[in-house]
Amino acid sequence: MTPFQAPLDDILFCLKGVAGADRLPDWDDELAEGILSHFASFAEGVIAPLDEPGDAQGCVLVEGRVVMPDGFKDAFDQLAEGGWQGLTAPEAFGGMAQNAVIAAGVSEMFSGANHALQMVCNLVPGAISTLMKFGSEAQQHTWIPRLVSGDVLSTMCLTEPGAGSDLSRIRTKATREGDVWRIEGEKIFISGGDQDMSEGILHLVLARTGAPEEGIKGLSLFLCGSGIDGARNAVTVTRIEEKLGLHASPTCQLAFDGARAELIGQEGGGLMAMFTMMNHARLDVALQGVAHASRAHQIAAAYASERKQGRKSDGTEAVLADHPDVRRMLDAQKSLALGARAMAYLTMVELALGENRALVDFLTPICKVFCTDAGIMSADLGMQVLGGYGYLTEYRVSQTWRDARITSIYEGANGIHAISTATRGLRAPEGPDAFACLIERLADGDAACLALLSDWQAARAEMSEGVLEKSHDFMALTAELLFQAVWCKLAATGDAELIRLAKCVARRPLPVRLPLAA
Repeated sequence: MTPFQAPLDDILFCLKGVAGADRLPDWDDELAEGILSHFASFAEGVIAPLDEPGDAQGCVLVEGRVVMPDGFKDAFDQLAEGGWQGLTAPEAFGGMAQNAVIAAGVSEMFSGANHALQMVCNLVPGAISTLMKFGSEAQQHTWIPRLVSGDVLSTMCLTEPGAGSDLSRIRTKATREGDVWRIEGEKIFISGGDQDMSEGILHLVLARTGAPEEGIKGLSLFLCGSGIDGARNAVTVTRIEEKLGLHASPTCQLAFDGARAELIGQEGGGLMAMFTMMNHARLDVALQGVAHASRAHQIAAAYASERKQGRKSDGTEAVLADHPDVRRMLDAQKSLALGARAMAYLTMVELALGENRALVDFLTPICKVFCTDAGIMSADLGMQVLGGYGYLTEYRVSQTWRDARITSIYEGANGIHAISTATRGLRAPEGPDAFACLIERLADGDAACLALLSDWQAARAEMSEGVLEKSHDFMALTAELLFQAVWCKLAATGDAELIRLAKCVARRPLPVRLPLAA
């Protein structure tokens, strides 16, 4: 087994050298490096060692409550005591008030060390953001300090048996009862729907307050605590799912049987409020993809540098990394990980700057799609590099693939994001135009990248007809264009290894052929 090593240097390099984090008014290189270095040590020493045994042991449902794998509660206690749950929360509520870009670096390392534990913990920043934007002063003072301290973890309750990507089909109902609301219904696929690490759980529940025919306009968002006045609220875990991966992350089916809740935001404005949490989650999932791409390369590179196989042209003994086809796969893994990381942090910096929301909205689904696909692809390549040992569990690259596979499905299946980009994303020209300007800036005169941009503009012009049929190919082209552009930026640093990898990236076959015909 190759021990997890946090990709700290690559994260810092992408933040400063590509994403331009120093453009942020509150950016401090020394502080950022100190915080990220501290978490890297924690991830390597405390969180990562629980990943393999946690995957083997899994979660169990005992008398209606989820029991986490051995060691997870102690690790969470240390995480909370270190203040990591409140990294971006305002100081007035006990948080560290750090920017979201530093939090992104922490999240990537957390995911690489132990994706299952990260899944349960990392909905908290989105919940805090939702409370800050839509919560009343009383709601903020009630919940944010408890989320920051680790006393409470949070969930996001959207999906139902009959309502997945189509949220207009939600049937969970909220009924006003005096000054409170009562929720009736069932939610599925709820990450961290129950666990024994925190004292309580704050469920953010999307429920219907209007008539079914109102669709998404009849949805409202509610805060539903797992406990009310010292007693259990009427929220029951009916099952935990058996999954391909993430065995140590409890994916729960929850029944709300008149559970007491309170409205957050405006009645009928639930989707707008929930999207604050969802948009945070989508970028977080992109970073999960980056983490898996990086981890798979780390395992494969270590194995290939030691595994003796065949001979070199001079007759001396060779290791796997001496063979051209293995080097090709290792280069592909490394370029995917570093390029995806640069894309994600570039988007995070633009989000933190807050100067071009249209660009961030356009970049977010691109990052979600490309980065998650990159994680799966890198893990698949890693298994190929290790050969038979990749298919076994000993080196754990197979676990990396299993854990990574969900990322292209949850927080909006990648095909849904492709459709959204090809429809809503292209209808507002500010986003696509800002994207084209970004590509020009990153390309910095690179002829091949600018030619690809020209092809993209031509494809964009053809998206007025047959949009749904073209959406997958258009997303593939858009993501590849951004990937090529960030590699122009990476190569511009003058580093010899990055220049070599950039040449490999430039030779990648395009995902689609242009023009896109209806």
